[in-house]
Amino acid sequence: MFDIIIIGAGMAGAVLAERFAKSGKKILLIERRQHVAGNCYDEVDANGILIHKYGPHLFHTDDAQVWEYLSRFTEWQLYFHRVKAIVDGKPVPLPFNFNTLREVFPTSLADKLEAALLKNFEYGKKVPILELKKFADSDLQFLADFVYEKIFLHYSEKQWGLSPDKISGAVTARVPVLIGRNDNYFGDKFQAMPRLGYTKLVKNMLNHKNIKLLLNTDFREVMNLRGEEIFLFDKKFDGRLIYTGQLDELFDKKFGELPYRSIKMKFEKIDAENFQSAPVVNYPNNYAFTRITEFKQIHPVKSSRTTILKEYPQEYVAGKNEPYYPLFTDAARAAYEKYSAELARFKNITAVGRLAEYRYYDIDDVVKRALKIFGELNA
Repeated sequence: MFDIIIIGAGMAGAVLAERFAKSGKKILLIERRQHVAGNCYDEVDANGILIHKYGPHLFHTDDAQVWEYLSRFTEWQLYFHRVKAIVDGKPVPLPFNFNTLREVFPTSLADKLEAALLKNFEYGKKVPILELKKFADSDLQFLADFVYEKIFLHYSEKQWGLSPDKISGAVTARVPVLIGRNDNYFGDKFQAMPRLGYTKLVKNMLNHKNIKLLLNTDFREVMNLRGEEIFLFDKKFDGRLIYTGQLDELFDKKFGELPYRSIKMKFEKIDAENFQSAPVVNYPNNYAFTRITEFKQIHPVKSSRTTILKEYPQEYVAGKNEPYYPLFTDAARAAYEKYSAELARFKNITAVGRLAEYRYYDIDDVVKRALKIFGELNA
């Protein structure tokens, strides 16, 4: 009945389902949640505001192929993301840049630090904070220590539940100092939001006669692995299985559970037109939450009320909350490699996406990855 089974109707699964369906393959798409679009799922709330149920997802890319592909399924609304962080009680622009210098330091000191940055780095460059800490220049050392303490250290401890020295450098690299005055959080060529939301975009992708969608279904209810063979509805399946979920679950956690971080999402409806000075405001040093998102600033709409989301990082517990982020430690990576080696035994199973590949992907990254996988498998 089916040529390909795809587990997970998030962005990776949706791209691959659409591509293979259009090529003439019959697809069974299995999703454990009651909706498509994965963590990109959005919906209109009681205030008439389009909210992201699993936290803000901002689209930005320099990849023209990714932009062109997604543009087949949505119209776009231009959006340039702005983020602020509360530093010593004051909201200041992120990434930390020349404008931020003047918000947190006296003018004479800000001028001195700006000159030191321009002397050592090209204008427009983003310098990871740990790279900045390596410089012997006393002014750069002062700035690096300030940003590390006020922006990165405590936010990271809340987000990951670990001290920074136990976390992969790939995480710290995401906290840069920008050599310039651009307050936009991203610098990509294409920056926009799907006009009608990600859920509508994904539904458009899956609107194909060759795609059979099973919602509210754990994949283990309909398929399982026996030895090195796949069984679907208790019959041997010789087609391709594309898996986008947690890799340890595919193999019944035979090597133990892979660690993840989760987030408790707390939405609040506010009886005011606006709540804060930027779409996202980070709280690195105070409160148990890491950031507040005001969705009205991401998807503008006329409303006398607004909706905010506070994010409380927490430990992931299977069956109780959602696995949002792989835990980027050496021990976690070693555990994942055991499952990766097990996966290599199966010639007709492909793992794609943040959970399945145990790495961080932005939306454009996972679309690009899925398109690449399709090209390889359809060659």
